[in-house]
Amino acid sequence: MEEVFRYLKALEVNFLTTRNGEGVSCRPFDDPVKFDDKIYMLTHAEKDVAKQLAENNHICIVAYNPEKDDWLRVFCEAIDDSENTAAKQAIIDEFDWAEEAGYTLDNPGFKCYYLANAKAEIRDSEGKVLTSYEF
Repeated sequence: MEEVFRYLKALEVNFLTTRNGEGVSCRPFDDPVKFDDKIYMLTHAEKDVAKQLAENNHICIVAYNPEKDDWLRVFCEAIDDSENTAAKQAIIDEFDWAEEAGYTLDNPGFKCYYLANAKAEIRDSEGKVLTSYEF
């Protein structure tokens, strides 16, 4: 988990794919947060991503590191942990913009998820698996 977190944290953006009915939706996501030995992400309940995760929480995260010319893929479940105020506080503490953007403990629209049952791979530009992880 730690290696996957460091990979994602080092990049400005990664891409999160969710199921959207019969298709998929892909969108940029930024900084993950590590709390309680889990990788967390945040969104708002009104966003399509939260609605799609409520329907099907299986996701894929893809990130590219241009300095190393390699790719990370994470296939996992996004577990809704929005009732966990300690996790939400850790997310608020991580980002100086969070509260100003409405991510406060009393905001019922503040959703947070952690990655679970993850299978991750780092591949080189030729597609060769360099490292794999499960957490």
